[in-house]
Amino acid sequence: MSSNEQERLFCYNGEVLVFRLSKGNFVDEGPTKTTVLHVRRMVFDRGTGVFVQKSTGFFRIKEEYSHLRIIGCNCVSDFRTGINLPYIMIQCIKKSNVFRYFLLFLHSTNKFEKRLSFSLHCELKDSIRILNGPLVLWRHVQTFFYISSQTGKVVTMSIKFSSIEWAGEIENVGMVLLGRKRCNLSEEGCTPQPSKSDYATWNTQFCVYSLEREEVISDTYIIPPVYTSVITCVHVCATEIVNNRLRMSLIALTQKNQLISFQNGTPKSVCQLPFGDPCAVQLMDSGGGDLLFVISFRASDACAVWEKNFQVAAKWEKVSSVLIDDFLGTGTEQVLLLFKDPLNSDCLSSFKITDLDNLNYSSESLDYNEDELFDGKENYLVVPPLERRLKVGLVSVQELQQHLLLKEKIISKSYKALMNLFQGKDDSTSSAEEECLATLCGEEENPVYTFDEKLSDNFQDSEQLVEKIWYRVIEDSLVVGVKTTSLKVSLNHVTLSLSMDQAPNSSFLLIKCQSRVIKLSRKSSPVPGSVPYEIGSEVKKTKLSVDSAEEKQESIVFVQPSEKEYVQMITAVTSLSPLLAFGNFCCIVLLQIRERDNGNHSATRYVQCGRIALSLEDLSSGKYLLTFPKKKPIEHMEDLFALLAAWQRACFQIISPSYALTSMKVWLLEHMECEVIKEFPEICFCKRPGSFYGTLFNWKQRTPFEGILIVYSRNQTVLFQCLHNLSSVLPINSFFKYLKLGSEDFLIGHLGLALEKELVILGSFSSALVKVESNLVQSCEASKEKTSGDVAALSDIEESIHAYRKELQREKKQKLGTNLKVSGALYREMTLKLAEVQLKSDLAAQKVTDL
Repeated sequence: MSSNEQERLFCYNGEVLVFRLSKGNFVDEGPTKTTVLHVRRMVFDRGTGVFVQKSTGFFRIKEEYSHLRIIGCNCVSDFRTGINLPYIMIQCIKKSNVFRYFLLFLHSTNKFEKRLSFSLHCELKDSIRILNGPLVLWRHVQTFFYISSQTGKVVTMSIKFSSIEWAGEIENVGMVLLGRKRCNLSEEGCTPQPSKSDYATWNTQFCVYSLEREEVISDTYIIPPVYTSVITCVHVCATEIVNNRLRMSLIALTQKNQLISFQNGTPKSVCQLPFGDPCAVQLMDSGGGDLLFVISFRASDACAVWEKNFQVAAKWEKVSSVLIDDFLGTGTEQVLLLFKDPLNSDCLSSFKITDLDNLNYSSESLDYNEDELFDGKENYLVVPPLERRLKVGLVSVQELQQHLLLKEKIISKSYKALMNLFQGKDDSTSSAEEECLATLCGEEENPVYTFDEKLSDNFQDSEQLVEKIWYRVIEDSLVVGVKTTSLKVSLNHVTLSLSMDQAPNSSFLLIKCQSRVIKLSRKSSPVPGSVPYEIGSEVKKTKLSVDSAEEKQESIVFVQPSEKEYVQMITAVTSLSPLLAFGNFCCIVLLQIRERDNGNHSATRYVQCGRIALSLEDLSSGKYLLTFPKKKPIEHMEDLFALLAAWQRACFQIISPSYALTSMKVWLLEHMECEVIKEFPEICFCKRPGSFYGTLFNWKQRTPFEGILIVYSRNQTVLFQCLHNLSSVLPINSFFKYLKLGSEDFLIGHLGLALEKELVILGSFSSALVKVESNLVQSCEASKEKTSGDVAALSDIEESIHAYRKELQREKKQKLGTNLKVSGALYREMTLKLAEVQLKSDLAAQKVTDL
C-alpha cells in the first residue's frame, strides 16, 4: 500500500470489509486530487481456502476537504430502525485549522449514507468512541463531549471523568458509561486523611453514568478501589437491576498483565497472561456453551483464555489484526488472525481461522492435509449444529414442563379463590398470585397467530426505505407507525404487521392488528384516513385500503405531488392489554409490499423496519403515553397520526338544499372550540372540555350546499353527541347521509361527479353545447339517483358506464365537427383541462369495474 493510501478493515455478518482511502489528500500532504473511499466485501471460500471478493463500492469526497484521516470503523445500530450497520468515520481539515468530521453508514447495496457531520476547532486524537445511534463521544483536555445524529449538537458532559473504560446500553436504563471519576478528598464517601502513597489509588473510583438521565446510577459493586489504579481495559459481560441497584459481571485487564473477572465488585478469577501490555479484549462464543476471551497486546501479540477455567487456550505472535465472527457459516464464532506479511501488500494474504477446537484454516498449505480437509471438515460442520439442536430441544422440554406446572398452579389458585368467593370467606390471595391470575386471563385473550409461511426468502433490509419508526399508547391501544421515504407501488398494496420477537429458529407469531395508510396534506388535500379490514384467523394478515375515494384515486394518478406537500404514514393498531400480560415484550415491525409485474403476477416482499419494546415500567412512568398539554395539544406530528389511526372514524355527506352551509365553520370554531392544526390545516382539534376533548374533524366543502365531514372520535357515544350538537346549528331541511368509505356506492358517486366535471369542460368549448351539456348532466343525475336507490349488479353498472361514454363521444363528434373558432391559447387550456378530467373519470370507472 502506497503512502498515498490508508486502509482499515473489520468484520460484519461473516464478511471482512476492507476500506481504503486513496487518490486524495492525507495528513502532512498538500491538496492533490479528489479523494475516493473504496470498500471491498470479502468472504471466505472453504473450497479454495482463501478470501474472495464478493462486491465493491466507492464514495467520492469533495475537493475542498484536505488532510484526510480515517478515525475508526465498526458497527453500530441506527436509532431510526435499530439495525446494526457498518460505519466509517473520517477527519479532514477544511479551512483555518477547522477540523471537519463526518460519519458514513454502509448499506447492503454498498451505498454510503452521510449520517453525521460536525466541525470542531480541535483535533480528536484519542479517547474517541462511536456508540449506538450513532453517537460520537470524545475527550478534549479534561472534559468529555458527545454529539448524536438525533440532536446534531455538541453536548458537554456534566460529570468529570478522568477516563471512560466501557460504554454500552442497559435495559430500561439506556446508554451508560463506565469510567473513572475524580474524587476530591473533601467529598463524602472518600477515605478520610489517606496517606500520600495511597493517593493514586483512592483518588479515583469507578462509576456508571447514564447519558439520558445525566446522573450517576451506581458507584458501588463495580471494581474495588484497590484495583482502580492498575485497570487498563474493561469489558462488561452482564448487567441486572436488583433492589433498584445495578449489579455487573465484568472482566478487566491490568498493568500487571492479568485478566481478572469481577462479580458484583468482587474478584472471582485471575489469569496471568503470556505477553505484556494488554490493550483490548473480545468475547467469542465457539458453540456448546464454551466462551473464550481473546486478548490483544500492543506488541502485535494475541492470546485466548477459556471462560470456564480462566486458563490460556492459545497464543499467537506477529498478529496485525484480530477479528471475531462466523466466517465459515457454521452458526458459531471463529477468530480470524491476520499476520504481518512484508512480501505481500494484501492484508488478507496471511491469515488463520480457528475455533480452538475442530475448525482450523490457514493460508499456509502445511497447516492441513488435503485429504483430511475434505474428509473431516464435513463432520466437524455437521456435528456441532446437531449438538446445539439437541440442547435447544432439551431446554424447550424443560420450559414446557415449567409452563405446565405453572398452569396447574394457576388453575389451583383460581379454583381456591372462586370457592372462597362462593362461600363468603376472606380471600388471602397474595399479590404474586393475583399477578399470575391476571397473566392467565391475558394469555387466554392474546391475539397471536402462527405464521407458517417461509418469510426468510422474501425478507429484505429496510436500507433507506424506512425514514422513522414511532409508537404511542392511546387508552387500551398500541399504535405503531412507519414513515417511509418513497414507495413506488399503490397504497392499496402496503401493509404494516407486528410480530412477536421470538428465538431465531421459532416460527413468526403475527399479532392481530389493523393496518392503515394515512396521508395528510400540509396545505389543502383530500380527506385523509383509511378503512381498516380486521385480520381474520384464517387470513392471518392485514388487508389495507384507503378511506377516501379521492385518496385511492391519487395513489394511482400518474402525476404525483411533491413529497414536501404530503406526509404519509403507515400505521398498525393493536390491543395493548393482552401484550402486557408478558410484562416486557418486544415486537418486530414488518412492512409487507405486494408488487405486480407486466404479467399481473403478484410478488410479496417483506421489509424488516426494526424493533419496538414496551414494559409496564414504561407505562407507569408515562413513557409513550399520548397526553394533551393545555398550551399545545398536538406537540408532535406522530401524536396526530396516532389519533387518526386509533380513533373511530365516520364519514357523512351533509346536504342543505335551501341554504348554504356557512354555519359549519362557525360550529367547528365556536361551538366545538376547535383549533386548526397549523401543519395540517385540513384537521381540526376539538378543545371543548369533557368527552369532546381530543375529537378530530375534517370538513371538505364540495359545493356551497354540500360537503363531506369526517369525525374521529374515541367512541360512538361521543360521535352521537357531536351529530346531535351539529343538527341544532344546521339550516332547515338539511340532512346527513352516512358514507361507507371504500364501498360501492361511494365509488359510483365519485364516478358520477367525475363525469359531470367532464361534461362541464366540454360545454365550455362553445355556447352551442350548452343544451347538450344540460341534457347529459340531467341524465347523469338520474342515473346516480337510480344507482343509489337500487344498487345493481356490477355487470349492469359497467354497461351503463359504456353507454354514457358512447353518448358522450357521439355528442363530441357532432358539436366539435362544426366550424367553431377559438384562440389557440384558450383551446390548449381547455383541452388540457379536459384530458385531466377524463383521466380521473377513467380511473374512477376502472375502480368500479374492478369491484
